[in-house]
Amino acid sequence: MADPLLAGETALVTGAASGIGRGIARALAAEGVRLALSDIDPERGGAVAAELGAAFLAADLSRPDAAAPLFEAAIAALGTLSLLVHSASPRRPESQTILAVTEAEWDAMLTTNLRAGFVLGRAAAAHMIARGVRGRMLFVTSLHAETPRNLPHYSAAKAGETMLVKELARALGPHGIRVNAIAPGAIPGGGFAADVTALERMIPLGRTGTPEDVAAMAMALLSERFGRYVTGTTVAVDGGLALYNWIPAPRDSGC
Repeated sequence: MADPLLAGETALVTGAASGIGRGIARALAAEGVRLALSDIDPERGGAVAAELGAAFLAADLSRPDAAAPLFEAAIAALGTLSLLVHSASPRRPESQTILAVTEAEWDAMLTTNLRAGFVLGRAAAAHMIARGVRGRMLFVTSLHAETPRNLPHYSAAKAGETMLVKELARALGPHGIRVNAIAPGAIPGGGFAADVTALERMIPLGRTGTPEDVAAMAMALLSERFGRYVTGTTVAVDGGLALYNWIPAPRDSGC
């Protein structure tokens, strides 16, 4: 059996109670990482933490003042930090036009994804640099960052995260710190709900994905064995879904 990819590392994972965040947390634990897990749902998040022997830190990252204390709590629990995975994002309907999104929904989505990502990324960077840790960060973004699909608050948040990853990677590369993103495709569970049968007809590989599909790529990007020369990039884990233009043609296009 191969040695664990990440033995001896420590990680904070947000949005770890379900879906992709939980899948990444489980994969990290299997690869030898000590974990602090965070989520807004203490019951489910606590259960995942108990399963993995991890610390659980309840946090509502839609609150602007929540991210900094979360990072401090993670350091208190782990002692140090070499990996940051930001997967938290509010649940949302699968179609909600700009006319339907409220200001409160906009603020919660941008705060959880982008503001919290900025605060956690900046704090992790300062911690890693001060201690000489050649750390890694991974942000879970979305295909929505590149293609509008009637979720303006979600698309804007993920597009902002995508640029945040690039800025962090450029600034932190000289310190040996790598920063990347994963853009999942259709991964049922967590915040995703849609007509799976219809989606599968659009996906070149013929199926929707699983949290384990995303977690496998996450391990590669976070590891030095496979990802040591990768930074500032977003990897789509989507079965080819991004190759399909699912935006309806304009009514007067003649298509």
